[in-house]
Amino acid sequence: MNILTNALRQNIVKGVVQRFVRQDPGMGAGLIRMFFHDCFVRGCDGSVLLDPSELNSDPEKLSIPNNPSLRGFEVIDTAKDELEKACPGKVSCADIIAFAARDASYILGKISYDIPSGRYDGRVSSNTEALFSLPPPFFNLSQLIDTFAAKGLSTVDLVTLSGAHSIGRSHCSSFSNRLYPTIDPTLDEGFADDLMKQCPQNAATDGVVVQDLVTPDVFDTQ
Repeated sequence: MNILTNALRQNIVKGVVQRFVRQDPGMGAGLIRMFFHDCFVRGCDGSVLLDPSELNSDPEKLSIPNNPSLRGFEVIDTAKDELEKACPGKVSCADIIAFAARDASYILGKISYDIPSGRYDGRVSSNTEALFSLPPPFFNLSQLIDTFAAKGLSTVDLVTLSGAHSIGRSHCSSFSNRLYPTIDPTLDEGFADDLMKQCPQNAATDGVVVQDLVTPDVFDTQ
């Protein structure tokens, strides 16, 4: 009975994720990214979801790596509301993030995996901790390897998790330092020229570009 009950709970999350991702595939990419950003700071505890409060005015959600680019919060909120109606107090927000990322991976790329439940929601959430824990876009390979090693993750883990960038969009500001004032010599000239057209210097808004030119809305190995 417990297995069936857990399966039904996960199906509620899956149904919510399907509704959102079918309307906007980018939401699926956001959920996958949210899971990583949650887990990489204090473990998979849902602390990335906490809003500012009188007790904590500066949570992870407001940190530069998360604000304003992290998305999918409304998906988690909707799933939590539906779960509370069906089985109050049984499923943590941390579990919902984990299930949602797994479901998004399947919807976008038929990537499926079993994931256990039972995570507890964290009550500690720090802007500063997120800022210094999450690897910034300008880190080189050595810095990334060291950052992952500090979390007990291997180079294989780094490469595997980096594969999640097969889906989603990147803000121009995350790589514009490689375009201006001079083009990074390690960039392909044609690719750099295309990026400069999409991300003009001193643009009024921070634009976005797809991370996969061929299959931008499919989570794959393309």
